[in-house]
Amino acid sequence: MTRRAEPLPAPDPTAAEYSRRLQARIHAAVQAAGGALPFDRYMEMALYEPGLGYYSAGQRRFGAGGDFTTAPLTSSLFSRTLALQCAEVLGTLGGGEILEFGAGTGRMAADLLAELDARNALPQRYRIVEVSAALRQEQAQTFAELPPEVAGRIDWLDALPGTPVRGLILANEVMDALPVKRFQLDGEAIRELAVTDTGNGLGWTLSPPAAGLERAAEGIRAGAVESLPAGYVSEWCPGLPGWLGALADVLEAGVALLVDYGYPRREYYHPQRSMGTLICHYRHRAHDDPLWWPGLQDITAFVDFTAAADAAAAAGLDVLGFNTQAHFLMGAGMPRLLEEAAEERDESAMAALNQQAKTLVMPQGMGERFKVLGLGRAYGHPLSGFALIDQRHTL
Repeated sequence: MTRRAEPLPAPDPTAAEYSRRLQARIHAAVQAAGGALPFDRYMEMALYEPGLGYYSAGQRRFGAGGDFTTAPLTSSLFSRTLALQCAEVLGTLGGGEILEFGAGTGRMAADLLAELDARNALPQRYRIVEVSAALRQEQAQTFAELPPEVAGRIDWLDALPGTPVRGLILANEVMDALPVKRFQLDGEAIRELAVTDTGNGLGWTLSPPAAGLERAAEGIRAGAVESLPAGYVSEWCPGLPGWLGALADVLEAGVALLVDYGYPRREYYHPQRSMGTLICHYRHRAHDDPLWWPGLQDITAFVDFTAAADAAAAAGLDVLGFNTQAHFLMGAGMPRLLEEAAEERDESAMAALNQQAKTLVMPQGMGERFKVLGLGRAYGHPLSGFALIDQRHTL
């Protein structure tokens, strides 16, 4: 099941001890589950176990000193372009608020709000759904650079608000961290990949699938573009409909923009993608062994954007657009930002900015791997981010 090509750097003793404590809880959960812990429960513990999970403990995760980078950390152009799209929506609605899921370091929120402030288009408030106390502290440090009248519009929530949202909901690299189930197809049989205790650490075992997984896998196999080979392994996210349903419940009027890496279903469950899409990040090294030092590495799976669009529509939202990050940024106004920067920056600074732009939009960078799904309610206006190309027909 593991294709790690090279040894990963060993964790420091303090981090290793955190992982050992988490592993003890996971071993207990395996025993309580009868020896086979469903992978989505393992992934939930590895990422979110209080005080020990990857997003719950205090280690650095993002940027050069962490495990991976994101578009907002690559260049402020990402967040500033997103701000242009937000300004368009807020202007159409006559004002409103912005709600962000999981703000990471806070870099996207800070750059987005700074751009909106410069264009006199600030939201009434900017709320962040963030369950990690460590990340809240990091975000607060980032927001200290903002003017007090801008930073004062930010507040944090432990869960979705109980009051309706009129404005925008933003989620950058959130859906990929929703726990997934893993399955294997063996002829007509469907097996669930679960985590077990090998006596020498954590390992894999095959078990009968949960009812929901069995139905989903049967549908996936029936809808595949070609016959899926024996031994085919992939993922299914049971929590995606519920997450999108909760989002739909709070969006009264406006737009939700979901940015993540993934594929439409016909590409996601392709015969050539026979080992699935699960990917782990540790110190800027990508590999596919989620059982390695749990709690110290990020674990994600690519997003099935067809499933996301279907779940959103079932929850009563309109699918307003779908395309690559590159096409979205170009349509939403990144060229305008580069033109404005050229009037203010010297040649060297512009060369650096243009290189950042290439990373965001070129296929070999983030441009095609990341997609943007636009959802809405009571919003009948076109979105600039989908003006150049709209690929909803691929969903």
